Amino acid sequence: MTETSKSLISLRINGQDIAAPESLSVIQALWYAGYPRVKGVGCLQGVCGSCRVFVRRAGRKDVTTELGCELLIDEGMDVHFLSYPAAAHRKYRLEDIPISWDVQAKFHDIFPEAAHCRHCNGCNTTCPKEIDVQRGVELAVEGRFREAGEEFVECVMCNLCQTACPESITPNHVALFSRRVTAHFHTRPSNLINRLEKMRKGELQVKE
Repeated sequence: MTETSKSLISLRINGQDIAAPESLSVIQALWYAGYPRVKGVGCLQGVCGSCRVFVRRAGRKDVTTELGCELLIDEGMDVHFLSYPAAAHRKYRLEDIPISWDVQAKFHDIFPEAAHCRHCNGCNTTCPKEIDVQRGVELAVEGRFREAGEEFVECVMCNLCQTACPESITPNHVALFSRRVTAHFHTRPSNLINRLEKMRKGELQVKE
């Protein structure tokens, strides 16, 4: 069967009517239709996670978030690529944390909003990789940085989680911090670090 005789699927991408063979991804369908989309497709620039899209499938009212490189096209699908300014990066140097005992306190200095999570599940709902984002943030707040980093292994830094957060938490950057400090230090037990942080705040009284 030649390419021209393959069954074509009709869909809309960014308001444009497109017909492309089945089994193509959204990005491949764009290329097939002659749209040389480069902006917003991070893998072409060496950074994954930028091909985030809103999707509404035919006959359904709900809108989901996906990645254009993974999403296979379907008849009547309506797709819009998302483009928005990324949140400001949190600047810190691991060299400024002298010992691992101070990691949790430093974390709360850098990400003070992380402790204000409303548990609304918005970040989990928007994550196209089905990461338990909310749980990862909770682990970091508790000082369990190794576990927090492991929770985000599949993260591609698409930033969708932070756009869904009413407290302006940046979970993907919380994840990066967690993985970096875990690699930088032989981090002491999280329950011990957590107790020390409570002592520092005066929340835990220690008898002389």
